[in-house]
Amino acid sequence: MSCSIGLDISTSCTGWCIVDPEGKLVEMGYIPLSKIDTAYKKASRVRDVLSKLHIRHDITSVFIEENLQAFRPGFSSAKTIVTLARFNGMVSLMSYDVFGLSPSFINVNHARKRVGLKIDRKSETSTKDQVLNFARGRIPSFEWPMRTLKSGPRKGLVLFADSCYDISDAYVIASSCVKNE
Repeated sequence: MSCSIGLDISTSCTGWCIVDPEGKLVEMGYIPLSKIDTAYKKASRVRDVLSKLHIRHDITSVFIEENLQAFRPGFSSAKTIVTLARFNGMVSLMSYDVFGLSPSFINVNHARKRVGLKIDRKSETSTKDQVLNFARGRIPSFEWPMRTLKSGPRKGLVLFADSCYDISDAYVIASSCVKNE
């Protein structure tokens, strides 16, 4: 069965999601990268995971969240934007090498609109949490990674792992590109 893969590329964690032509979840997960010391080693790790996914699935299209296009005060610094763009380019080339497909770059706001996700900018719930809640609602059977706080006043509290944000972003990217939606 042919499938599409959506990628949310970051230097600390890259989320991925594979959907079938009807938009049904096939598989999704993340690639932890924060403990790997160079961009080249991180990109090599992503290539390894993409290669394994290519063996398991007939990937016929690749969709990648578009780079940030502008500096916004109070958000990512110019240096961070350049680093992420460089890494995005590396992983984009890796995905081309692995799948033999030119990736399509998707604007995150367009992707959210296409799947019917409206971000409430006035909400006390962060954008990341709104995206995660949307994905959880669409795929309730998925077992999201969890973490347990080890110290502090909330010691023992079980929360969603930070990787859930990357996974849910990849889900939105992959789902937004399904022809039937």
